[in-house]
Amino acid sequence: MPDQIATGPATGPTGRPVRSSGTFQLGERTVHRLGYGAMQITGPGIWGEPADRAECIRVLRRAVELGVDLIDTADSYGPEVSEDIIREALHPYPDDLVVATKAGLVRTGPGQWFPVGRPEYLRQQCEMSLRRLGVERIELFQLHRIDAQVPAAEQFGLLADLVTEGKVAQIGLSQVSIAEIEAARAVVPIVSVQNLYNLTNNSSEDVLDHCTAQGLAFIPWFPIASGVLTNPGGPVDAVAKETGATPSQVALAWLLHRSPVMLPIPGTSSVAHVEENCVAATLVLNHDQLATLATAHANS
Repeated sequence: MPDQIATGPATGPTGRPVRSSGTFQLGERTVHRLGYGAMQITGPGIWGEPADRAECIRVLRRAVELGVDLIDTADSYGPEVSEDIIREALHPYPDDLVVATKAGLVRTGPGQWFPVGRPEYLRQQCEMSLRRLGVERIELFQLHRIDAQVPAAEQFGLLADLVTEGKVAQIGLSQVSIAEIEAARAVVPIVSVQNLYNLTNNSSEDVLDHCTAQGLAFIPWFPIASGVLTNPGGPVDAVAKETGATPSQVALAWLLHRSPVMLPIPGTSSVAHVEENCVAATLVLNHDQLATLATAHANS
């Protein structure tokens, strides 16, 4: 594997491999392109406390040690649990760390998610996230879903108000179309879009291309799914064997190569896995390997 970070049997990666992912200007802040998604530091169904809270705290601290300076969470992860653990693990935050959060989905039980975009609700959730995270301003505040029951302009307008009031620095959207992105941009500046995207799901290909053209960060959620592509003899398996990487590292490296605006945020509640994911930033894929993966993605 090119540019392999030194490892040891007990210590894992050394140095800051995430820096090999390159940087992106996310509004006022510069972040490295490989981040960490904090959805999995909760219980089953993204509900309640994790099985091992102490390990989750170690995961967050290890991610930062390895160079992660973008952590993505949401008020609905737990709910509230993920934000609480982030504060416990990392507050006071390093000056270069961006903690992004989201609001707009309510939880009624494990695996249950419902959009609520009433302006008063979004404002309330922003205030609660500020309190839980222990910050005076949220660096990236994302609308988790556009609520079809509330005029979209009212939801976007509330986000603009939060920026004007200094409670939020930058605004992002999640699971949106190109038309919705542009409707939001007519009301408030947008710096990021977070849609489902990975080697086996190309449903947001048009949105990614739009973000690339417009210079908006594209944050793929569920980034390391590779499904049947990892089967023996499959394209991911083949590239993994050629490079000495793991399938997850191949999937992440492909995302980083796919577009300069791509900011993958793989999540885990395991220190070993966060180390594996961070080393993916050092994996350089050659032309033939990229072509193989691109063809598999296009046919997924």
